[in-house]
Amino acid sequence: MKIKELVSALERFAPLPLQDGFDNAGLQIGLTDAEATGALLCLDVTESVIDEAVAMGYNLIISHHPLIFKGYKSITGKDYVERCILKAIKNDIVIYSAHTNLDNAPGGVNFKIAEKIGLKNVRVLEPKENNLVKLVTFVPAAQADAVRNALFSMGCGHIGNYDSCSSYNLEGEGTFRAQEGSNPFCGNIGELHHEKEIRIETILPAYKKGEAIRTLLAVHPYEEPAFDIYPLQNAWQQAGAGIIGELAVPETELEFLKRIKKTFEVGCIKHNKLSGREIQTVALCGGAGAFLLPLAISNRADIFITGEIRYHDYFGHESDILMAEIGHYESEQYTKEIFYSIIRDLFPNFALQFSKVNTNPIKYL
Repeated sequence: MKIKELVSALERFAPLPLQDGFDNAGLQIGLTDAEATGALLCLDVTESVIDEAVAMGYNLIISHHPLIFKGYKSITGKDYVERCILKAIKNDIVIYSAHTNLDNAPGGVNFKIAEKIGLKNVRVLEPKENNLVKLVTFVPAAQADAVRNALFSMGCGHIGNYDSCSSYNLEGEGTFRAQEGSNPFCGNIGELHHEKEIRIETILPAYKKGEAIRTLLAVHPYEEPAFDIYPLQNAWQQAGAGIIGELAVPETELEFLKRIKKTFEVGCIKHNKLSGREIQTVALCGGAGAFLLPLAISNRADIFITGEIRYHDYFGHESDILMAEIGHYESEQYTKEIFYSIIRDLFPNFALQFSKVNTNPIKYL
């Protein structure tokens, strides 16, 4: 099996267009046409992680955090990133990273954190905006089902927990006149033709627009199908930053913090003043998620959990919400399980291993 097959599986789950603007998710180093000998799964790429992959005979490393965030004019080994680049190339190691695209993906990093905590009724705290479009096309009535189903099969028509959603199917009559050099599906060249058609409308993620157009052109019976694509302001409720959900049974502040500390193996949880509230509604974001604190408060969460919170962010919220900082590494450590599930479900016999290297640069006394 080639490495590109594994990359394709990862990108179907966490498409690269879902990453934030600052990010550099995707292929970091290497050629994906190579045969895959095994994949090492990790949070960060370090020299020790590459050594681990080499020792195991694996030629693919899949990380959450990208190794490369900036452009390089030279690679001389002056820092750990450059040394990793040199070592990976020397040993024919391919490095692939799924970062904020995996954070923002349905079922991604924050959903995994919510699963570990045991949250129910989970939904995205900050849904993606300006990421949906509507496709409208006009199809002869007899071929409408075939076109509609082809669009659904490639990913159109998903709304929440529903698929195959065609928001409107309107019967009407279309007209056209085929010119010389055309090959009309119906009607005659030079004559105005009237055809009973169905107007099909469906929704899709903006990044799938190209694939949707290719699918439409391939299955539509007309030589020149008419279609329109409209940008939507609807929030994409299934994709975005952070998660909010509920515990089945409320817990005291101290009980909940102690459980989180154990679940995520946190050396030290930082938090603001305890106020005696019960914890039931939980908002969270893995990594550096303090930017979501206002949304957690406005959604009446009892606690907001994230990996990093700045000093000044702690002020003034004692009566609003309990804030818990559990560490960047600790909050995202279970990302490796997502990689494992994606690959194992599709390629059950492929060699996979969690890295045994603790790459957390922060230590606790």
